[in-house]
Amino acid sequence: MSATRVLVLNSGSSSVKYQLLDMADSSRLAVGLVERIGEETSRLKHTPLAGDGAERERTGPIADHEAALKAVAAELAADGLGLDSPELAAIGHRVVHGGKHFTEPTVVDDAVLAEIERLIPVAPLHNPANLTGIRTAQALRPDLPQVAVFDTAFHTTMPEAAARYAIDVATADEHRVRRYGFHGTSHAYVSRTTAELLGKAPEDVNVIVLHLGNGASASAVRGGRCVDTSMGLTPLEGLVMGTRSGDLDPAVIFHLARVGGLSIDEIDTLLNKKSGLIGLCGDNDMREIRRRIDEGDEQARLAFDIYIHRLKKYIGAYYAVLGRVDAIAFTAGVGENAAPVRAAAVAGLEELGLAVDGELNSVRSEEPRLISPEYARVKVAVVPTDEELEIAAQTYALVGRHG
Repeated sequence: MSATRVLVLNSGSSSVKYQLLDMADSSRLAVGLVERIGEETSRLKHTPLAGDGAERERTGPIADHEAALKAVAAELAADGLGLDSPELAAIGHRVVHGGKHFTEPTVVDDAVLAEIERLIPVAPLHNPANLTGIRTAQALRPDLPQVAVFDTAFHTTMPEAAARYAIDVATADEHRVRRYGFHGTSHAYVSRTTAELLGKAPEDVNVIVLHLGNGASASAVRGGRCVDTSMGLTPLEGLVMGTRSGDLDPAVIFHLARVGGLSIDEIDTLLNKKSGLIGLCGDNDMREIRRRIDEGDEQARLAFDIYIHRLKKYIGAYYAVLGRVDAIAFTAGVGENAAPVRAAAVAGLEELGLAVDGELNSVRSEEPRLISPEYARVKVAVVPTDEELEIAAQTYALVGRHG
């Protein structure tokens, strides 16, 4: 395929993140962000990664996603990287929810758009914005393949025993209630990169991936295929997160409604935006929480301990699911940068073959690396995630297969 460039778009409700990559060598040509779309204070930040690489910023009203993508196209064109370039092979779109139907990256057509729209009830915040991004890109380049890469796709290999909730089957099927999982592009990239770090093929490696950012999820990956993951119908289930509660007795919701008088919308806001670390101690930045702990703040200490306790439970659970674990991989903002979190998560698990080397753990690097001592039976890795590269690679591979 002579055209080797892929534009990756991640469209949010009021933002568009983008990267232009050349898949001939997986290099980045430009990165940027449009935020506060629809406001008077909209802002576009664009960084070309060739030449001087100087960031450019413009502020002022950007009315909608169409205007945002036109502004992005203008910035790229100013660097000689315009959307009309014959070197542009495709546009890859991050789509949060693909349900059971989409198990791999998919070239967008009317039927695909209709299915993504049908899934809006299970992803009301994300899928509408993803659809807007796709339709806007289609209008700008109707001749170019648009590829949807789904956050949920990597997790569609989960067996039914892991994917189903123990509720009435007919009710669950009617309303599409099951565990879908999220952060799939990150889990796919990190599990594969971890296998490469060990010098093995993905199909020969069992990995527990811990994607720890403001949103956080764990996955059990056997031989390159996900067999369990912590997020469920929505990204609320699982680990303690920046503002999300993670696992919760469902009866808490009934209690808050009946006894506390909270509405469903108020409970939704509480569990998604006012819980997790910010609900426990008022901060969702792990750096700030660690600073407060160092100063003797007991509330911050408790929040950290609850966070680690949940993390250890999932490590143990996924160890049992996999039976044999070759590596545990930490990734995303907290996983890549918070050495105390990595050390605490593994502490006391020596009988499971897990250990962290203090000196290796303290090293800051943007490269994948092992932080476990030589003698450790299970390797502990830090693997910086690269969801944009994963989306670009999947998009390029699909377009190449389809000519």
